[in-house]
Amino acid sequence: MHRTCLLSLLVAAALLPGCGGSSDKIADAGPAAGARATRSGHDWTRFGYDAQRSNHAPRSLLRSVSGLKRRQVKLPGTVDSSPIYLHSVRVKGKQRDVFFVTTTYGRTLAIEARTGKRLWQFVPKGINAWEGSAQITNTTPVSDPGRRYLYVASPNGLIHKLSVASGREASGRWPVKVTKDATHEKLASPLNISGRYVLATTGGYIGDAPPYQGHVLSISRASGRLGGVFNSLCADRHQIIQPSSCKSSDSAIWSRAGAVVMPGSERILVTTGNAPYDGKTDFGDTVLMLSSRARGVVQTYTPAEQKQLEDSDGDLGSTAPALLPESKPRVGVQGGKDNKLRVISLSRMNGRNRTPGAALGGELQVLQQPSSQLFTAPAVAGSRVFVGSANAIVAYDLKGSLLKEAWFRLHAGTSPVIAGGKLLVFDPTGGGLRIYRPSDGKLLRTLPAGDGHWNSPAVGDGRIALPEGDANDHAKSGVLDIYSR
Repeated sequence: MHRTCLLSLLVAAALLPGCGGSSDKIADAGPAAGARATRSGHDWTRFGYDAQRSNHAPRSLLRSVSGLKRRQVKLPGTVDSSPIYLHSVRVKGKQRDVFFVTTTYGRTLAIEARTGKRLWQFVPKGINAWEGSAQITNTTPVSDPGRRYLYVASPNGLIHKLSVASGREASGRWPVKVTKDATHEKLASPLNISGRYVLATTGGYIGDAPPYQGHVLSISRASGRLGGVFNSLCADRHQIIQPSSCKSSDSAIWSRAGAVVMPGSERILVTTGNAPYDGKTDFGDTVLMLSSRARGVVQTYTPAEQKQLEDSDGDLGSTAPALLPESKPRVGVQGGKDNKLRVISLSRMNGRNRTPGAALGGELQVLQQPSSQLFTAPAVAGSRVFVGSANAIVAYDLKGSLLKEAWFRLHAGTSPVIAGGKLLVFDPTGGGLRIYRPSDGKLLRTLPAGDGHWNSPAVGDGRIALPEGDANDHAKSGVLDIYSR
């Protein structure tokens, strides 16, 4: 076997879920259109930087990558997701710059960015019942816009509201239960915030062991009350259901981006995994556009080969749509395990009308990409999309409504991040954190890092934080790398 092919297969196995450039203007671009700047432009409040998951932060967060040195912070667990960052918040009585992480068994920690000191640790009640087992979470926390609270997940199916200052749980209805069977329904995707609501999604565990369904839930940030529940199977039922009570199973919502919020309308985009499809109550292997509180389906896109994807474990939902807000008409780019990128219209997702489930197909383009199955969230800068996979980093330009390859690098990568006009991509096979020039893919620097899985970096005030490790090792210890001067 050719050496490159062998390498691709080995890397792909490591990343399995549980089991000619344009101008230099791209390098100088700010956040994607529609992204709201965080306070002082310093914070990295959630996975993907903003609610639409552009993975594109402003230059102010990382002005230079020269002189960065790694500090390794030991953690009581693996963080197989990404950190978030808050600038100058009051924690333990002092103003500090802080990274926050959640381990695979639900421990959430506040880490001082300057020193690597652990400031507080939240431990969910009952952790002894699942710690060390296969019951895990890969969910990234999200910060409340007021920066006083964090919303975090634990493997027992709960969403917690924690004080930034102390790590204590908020009173009232918190924590909020988002599944009736946490042993089958996994919290894998990162949390998001849309207006007054926290968004959470559910999927399944390694091996696709039924029963479970993919749900989208909105939770009031103020009260903890559910604002809406959408079940991608048994969609005629609008409450949290017992998984075994639905005739259909699977349809996990488990991508790295999870729930993507459309700027302006605050409608929600999610993509489901393998499951039955009838266009009425069952929406396997489908991109769903939901109302702002996940109370109902607005539009859908389902590939014509949906049944083939279901039968072959082809999971369209291994990724979520990447939005290109500068495109006209507005489009999204959807990947999948079948190694294809699909460009879909966000005004008529099925290419014909706006009726949910009315027709299959209708995409504007289907592009076979020169890399392996996708389990990552792309980064978007203007009309350019950056995609990481188990054996390649690829940049595409959107010309009209069609993608065209701009450059290609034979390096493995998890979800790419753009910060300070640089493209940061973690190679989970021990290749380090690579820093590229976005315009032409020139490798500028590689920072040392260990092995990983779905981990991706967050950036703030000239610092980069990157967790190491694989949740599927079920370890009770881990490492957070902080690169700073």
